[in-house]
Amino acid sequence: MRTDTHESATETDTADLMAGKNITFDEMATELSAIELRLRQLARAAEVPATPVELADIIDSLRSTASAVRESGERMGFLARIVDGEVPLATTFPTGDPWGVAARASDREDFGGPAIVPTVWQLLKLAQDAQRATGAGKQTTTYPEAMAGLGIGWESKAASTRRRRERDAAVAAEVLLLTCEKCGASDGQPCRTKTGWAADKAHVGRQREAETIVDERLGYLGNNAVAVPDAR
Repeated sequence: MRTDTHESATETDTADLMAGKNITFDEMATELSAIELRLRQLARAAEVPATPVELADIIDSLRSTASAVRESGERMGFLARIVDGEVPLATTFPTGDPWGVAARASDREDFGGPAIVPTVWQLLKLAQDAQRATGAGKQTTTYPEAMAGLGIGWESKAASTRRRRERDAAVAAEVLLLTCEKCGASDGQPCRTKTGWAADKAHVGRQREAETIVDERLGYLGNNAVAVPDAR
């Protein structure tokens, strides 16, 4: 639950950003619009600071950031329409490769595997191509139709990367809590070579023990998450 004190606020305090379990593109668009406005207001206020310091560069930076935020907000608003099925989408990429459910059994070696879950840029391109397809009398689809049956257990690359970093950091901390059977290092000490040099990496046994403890705590199996919290 989000607290009212600034000191205790963290990036994990996201409950106030969304009405449900996961944030929607419409909610993202609204939040970005609010951030844009706040940045422009701050830039305007900075024109007359309480202390005479020329802030022209800062003001320009704030307004530039606000413009970038506005573009992202507009993009999220359009994505909201796409995922709701309001915007027609091409059934394939320009290369002829399918996406969504149709890509499950496809082989796209040149692109790193099937594009089952499209990126934002791919969706925008598919929407653009659909306009041409409609004019040429070709078939189009919608996001709900193309993605029907997908999404259960899915986790974004950004979330997966973040969780991997958090796991690695937890392992690094756990290593220093364990005694190394190889060199005897313990109590926050790094492993050492036979000649007494401190090593940046722990001995394999100590490292493996730390990974096992952390993976069991976080729900990992080796390098792979076996339980994805709040995935959809």
